Amino acid sequence: MAVAIKYELDVHEGKNVILIKFPYDKELVERVKKLVGVKWSQSKKAWYVLDTQQYREKFGMENKPIGKEILLKIHPINQDALRSLIEMLQLKVYSQSTIKTYRNEFAQLLYILKDFPVENCDASKLKSYLLYCINELKLTEATLHSRMNAIKFYFEQVLKRDKLFMEIPRPIKPSKLPKVINAQDIKKLFEQTINLKHNTMLKLCYGMGLRVSEIINLKIVDIDSKNMQVFIERAKGKKDRYVNLPESILEQLRAYFKEYKPKKYLFEGQYGERYSTRSAQKVFKAAMNKSHINKDVGIHSLRHSFATHLLENGTDISFIQQLLGHNSIHTTLIYTHVTKKDLKKIKSPLDNIQ
Repeated sequence: MAVAIKYELDVHEGKNVILIKFPYDKELVERVKKLVGVKWSQSKKAWYVLDTQQYREKFGMENKPIGKEILLKIHPINQDALRSLIEMLQLKVYSQSTIKTYRNEFAQLLYILKDFPVENCDASKLKSYLLYCINELKLTEATLHSRMNAIKFYFEQVLKRDKLFMEIPRPIKPSKLPKVINAQDIKKLFEQTINLKHNTMLKLCYGMGLRVSEIINLKIVDIDSKNMQVFIERAKGKKDRYVNLPESILEQLRAYFKEYKPKKYLFEGQYGERYSTRSAQKVFKAAMNKSHINKDVGIHSLRHSFATHLLENGTDISFIQQLLGHNSIHTTLIYTHVTKKDLKKIKSPLDNIQ
């Protein structure tokens, strides 16, 4: 008799996954173990894989449209709504990444609505949709906020219905602390990154507390070595700011210019185009692997580490706010929860009885 396998959508460790459940069967366990990326969850008491289009097809589950594919499945009756959303975002000069995010998140609602006109949605219908996103799709809080922002923008900015979302509560975001790499590991990271371009990029990310979008958008004309400052143009929130150029990087920067001869952007790709975000992330990941630093972090952790290490060295929090380009001091204050130098000095009572 064949063992019945049950597939369930779930969220595990912040990721959308497919749980694979079945009564214990030795042969089936061996077959499941051969799936790429499969893992066992002790808390879920089930095997699981990431929720991908390929696995949904393999398991005979309903496909979830993703990316550009969903745009082709929106009913003609709602195509104008999507176009109006994009045009309003463009008129308000939102960044391309924000436009793409809002477009894709709004498209998910339009896909579900099929031939029901989105402008006819009331607060009750939108609540039902968001509950579906929570209970059935099991979206993370971050994704849910992005989806709500896109829908809210359409109803408030395009349709001018300001009061509609007053009736819809927002999910509470989890209070997450920035992930930081200690100074010794960062030094090891640089030592293991032999490539001059990659090494310079990572050092500047950490040394100036830059976002990945800021490092790849740096132009040669932005660097003022006489005043030891770097101009960060139209960063997050379309804000300009100046950051300090680390003195220790100056000679290396000159050597980098001499070897790579960049034309416009400080870091350029193979054909002179701007370095991509993905490539910068890959550089960081490769350096982490080579340095055997076992932390699940991205290149943005260098910015978090910059802020935390400045704070630990006694730098005033208001100066750190300016260097990071934060609008509010409250955003910068989160780093005080990471460092907590005095708390670290407290010994556990366990240490006194060893």
